[in-house]
Amino acid sequence: MAAPDPGFAMMPTAEDPAKGVLEASEYETEHPVAPDQFDPNYETSRWEIWAYYAYYIGNNGLTLFNFAPTAFQNLLYQAAGDNTTLLFMGSQRTINSIVLLSNGISFAIQIVLFLIIGSYADFGSSRPNILIVLSIFAFAIGFGWLGLHTPDKWEAATGLYIVGLIAYQSTLTFWTAAFPGLARNTPQLRAKAEEYSVGTISRDEYDFADMMQRSQLSNMAFYIQSLGEIVILAVIVGVMYGVNVNASVANNNWGLSVLIAFATGVWVLLAIPWFVIEKRRPGQPLPANMNIVMVGFWQLYRALTQIWKLKQSLIYLIGYFLLGDSLNTTVTVIATLQNSIVAYDTLTLTYLLLEGIAAQAVGIYSFWWIQQKLALSTKTMFNCVMIGIILLDGWGMIGIWTTSFGFHHVWEVWVYQTFYGLFVCPWYSYSQIMISEVTPRGKEFLFFSLFSIVGKTSSFIGPLVSSAIIDASPTQNNSTPFYFLFGLSLVSFVGLWWFVDLGKSRVEQARFLEEERALREKREEGAWES
Repeated sequence: MAAPDPGFAMMPTAEDPAKGVLEASEYETEHPVAPDQFDPNYETSRWEIWAYYAYYIGNNGLTLFNFAPTAFQNLLYQAAGDNTTLLFMGSQRTINSIVLLSNGISFAIQIVLFLIIGSYADFGSSRPNILIVLSIFAFAIGFGWLGLHTPDKWEAATGLYIVGLIAYQSTLTFWTAAFPGLARNTPQLRAKAEEYSVGTISRDEYDFADMMQRSQLSNMAFYIQSLGEIVILAVIVGVMYGVNVNASVANNNWGLSVLIAFATGVWVLLAIPWFVIEKRRPGQPLPANMNIVMVGFWQLYRALTQIWKLKQSLIYLIGYFLLGDSLNTTVTVIATLQNSIVAYDTLTLTYLLLEGIAAQAVGIYSFWWIQQKLALSTKTMFNCVMIGIILLDGWGMIGIWTTSFGFHHVWEVWVYQTFYGLFVCPWYSYSQIMISEVTPRGKEFLFFSLFSIVGKTSSFIGPLVSSAIIDASPTQNNSTPFYFLFGLSLVSFVGLWWFVDLGKSRVEQARFLEEERALREKREEGAWES
């Protein structure tokens, strides 16, 4: 490792868990040490950042999150026919109920997967291999849809849909977890660390620069992904005309499978640069007397038992659980309503996606521009997004009482795509930035996995509750879950807005890391003495 620049105390590498342990006391020292120190070998390059962006352009969700669910629901409706129900898990169920239950099963499996993988991901330098393996698995599923385009294969489509959601969410989680490390190894933050170490800027100013660097990287990733996705969708429109999806039901079915495979091919090509260029930055060293198998369980046990000392992280975890539950289920419910309204017409659904993604690009860039221009905190921007989610659920709730408004008409799904893109999609960026705000340095992969577990748990509960609400409704009204969703969003907003304090969170994280450092030293002393 190269020696640090003059004036820098010798500190661990960029993602070492001991980083930041001086945070709680450095305010009182004459020569403050920045919580982020840098090895030039691992400095984030412009090419690495663009490779990071490129992977997300490929993993845009068109494959396993957009077109695959549409293809799945399309086959269910054709298999059900005039009966409108199918035998699933021992009972006759509506199509919407089957979709929600399938989501719940998928999310339950993801909980186990993240518990196993996330515990190990912060150790060693082979973490990129996790994303590579998961991506290859996702690629295989995407191409597998070429064999499922007839109603008689709806059961196989159910299985592929479930594992497809698992693959998509897993790759997205472990891609996202890399952005705090990328941001904190940039030349810009290195310069701020130098200014802080010589007393040119205060600790609050350094923390603000760190927050803005993470916010920029996350928001620009989502913005550039949106622009790239528009181009991909434009090509997809040409592919659909080539397949002639409007000629027959069979052509439409085949067209959906072709689109999933085409988008998967694009994902493969755009993922390769990130697989090659990403720098294998060292993670946490293994504690004394532990191997890679033991340390995963130790890490998970410590996180689950010690998170009570990170009160602000825990409060956000609970709020993230509740609001994530509401939003994930809201999107699923609206998607099923939208698919029914447009009768699964592939071209119409693609045009709707184009509109929504264009609005998403404008929305995310506008949020970031406003934050940068007015020097607003991540928490402020996050609060604005939560208001958009409440309004969306209120819109759907109106549809319970009337058919003139509330996701019953074609014009509403067009307006929905614009509203969702402008005011709700920034959630997917700012909720991740908020996770990085309450995550101790060096624990990014573990905490992002834990938050993913919580998100998947909430997504498992929400669909089940909504499915039960629909089944219990005398008319099986597909809008009835909005009662539950509106109330859940409102409660979540109040809790997150009132109780989460990011300043207190930084102090708690510093104390947590200091205690872990002391525990590690004690273990090492015991190992040396023995």
